[in-house]
Amino acid sequence: ANVQQVGDRLYEERAFKAAKILYQNCVNNSKLASCHVMLGEYTQAVEAAKKANNPKTWKEVNIACVQAQQFRCAEIAGMYIIVHPDHIEDVIAQYEKGGHFEELMSLLDSGLASERSHVGMYTEQAILYTKYKPEKLMDFIKLNTQKLNIPKLIQACERHYLWEHAVFLYTHYDEFDAAANTMMAHSPVAYAHDQFQMILQKVSNMEIYYRAIQFYLDEQPMQLNGLLSAIMSKVDHARVVQHVRKAGHLPLILPYLKSAQQHNIAAVNEAINELYVEGEQYDELRQSIEDFDNIDQISLAQKLEKHELVEMRRISALLYQKNKRYKQSIDLSKQDKMYRDAMETAFESGNADLCESLLRYFVDNDMKECFAACLYTCYDHIRPDVGLELAWRKGMLDFAMPFLIQVLREYTSRIDALDKKTQKKEEAEEKEKSASNDFVPDYMVNPMMGSMPGFGNLAIGNAPMGMTPQPQGFPQPGMMQTPGMMQTPGMMQPGMGM
Repeated sequence: ANVQQVGDRLYEERAFKAAKILYQNCVNNSKLASCHVMLGEYTQAVEAAKKANNPKTWKEVNIACVQAQQFRCAEIAGMYIIVHPDHIEDVIAQYEKGGHFEELMSLLDSGLASERSHVGMYTEQAILYTKYKPEKLMDFIKLNTQKLNIPKLIQACERHYLWEHAVFLYTHYDEFDAAANTMMAHSPVAYAHDQFQMILQKVSNMEIYYRAIQFYLDEQPMQLNGLLSAIMSKVDHARVVQHVRKAGHLPLILPYLKSAQQHNIAAVNEAINELYVEGEQYDELRQSIEDFDNIDQISLAQKLEKHELVEMRRISALLYQKNKRYKQSIDLSKQDKMYRDAMETAFESGNADLCESLLRYFVDNDMKECFAACLYTCYDHIRPDVGLELAWRKGMLDFAMPFLIQVLREYTSRIDALDKKTQKKEEAEEKEKSASNDFVPDYMVNPMMGSMPGFGNLAIGNAPMGMTPQPQGFPQPGMMQTPGMMQTPGMMQPGMGM
């Protein structure tokens, strides 16, 4: 008889003891394990499954042991199943279906210690921690970060609202944009200032910076300057100013604005100046204007012109002066009785009419000391006749005397300098004239002597011009040379016929 067929027939008829004997005889370990399972002989079933050694048999034995709560045998069977990534989810589903969570996690812990552990086992164990033991999850992730399927685990963390763990996984998966957005969206559990600043240094989407600024304005306003300092090199300062101004919290970021002012950006300069005006910090405002001029200076001057503080109005006058609106600046200074500022502005203008107009103002108002000071300050631009006339007409000659003395000294010095220059020039001309009279030429030319044809006045050797040297000791042909006499061309010699 065919033992296998008979055994199968008996198995179908649920005669498991008889079928077991037949399967033992025909050495069908898979069916033998099934018979042991059906008979409740779980230890024998495990032994038979070891001999069969195929996932299907192990899965059958594992399921039966779990249902019978024979967890020791179930764990042995499960160890042979979870090493296969394709079957691990079935085992987990079976345990979870029965509510045996502790036993399931114990099984996976044992599997992780084996040599055949794989990414799926680590990931599934982490997912189980997200469900049943979240307090153990962070330590497990930190120990096994490189062995996890991070995207799958992130999804599990988000399903179970473990945002802190999700942020940690995002950062280790280089998803810094998602990490920053998660921290801002779930700040009560996921936010940490230092970690958030570190993440912002690595984000790729620039819009996250501005969302972070709004997040800090809403939830962490006292940490905002720290955030802005960390991302200062990555943001548009003008946009930051606009964003914070719109939220109505511009004074909150003054330390950041001072740090960013070194770039001399108009929006930043105007924001700082606005805060200084509101705080009536005129010394800081003046320093800011002098160091960083990229602002709408006329608009600021007009705003400060009617300010209740005189120091602010002085700054307005300074701005008018910088923009060459000297008359407006002087009028504002006179209105506030800041006469020194008015004098300095008049001198800066280099305009004689403005200087003399200010001088007349002092004379008309009988301000003798200011009159003297103005003569001193604007000395270079006041005509002496105007100063003297005003002093004489108003009886202020005593106050104009230092000015007049200085004018006389200056003019005297100029005349002395001109005298010296003229004297030197005359001496030089006299010297040139006397030098020309002392000149004596080396040779005198006889005006009665003609020059040799073709030679002009050319002198040959050391002979005088107009005379030709003759060879010594040889008379000219056809000519008699008288001893002691030299023949002169163009003159007739004695004894020569005509």
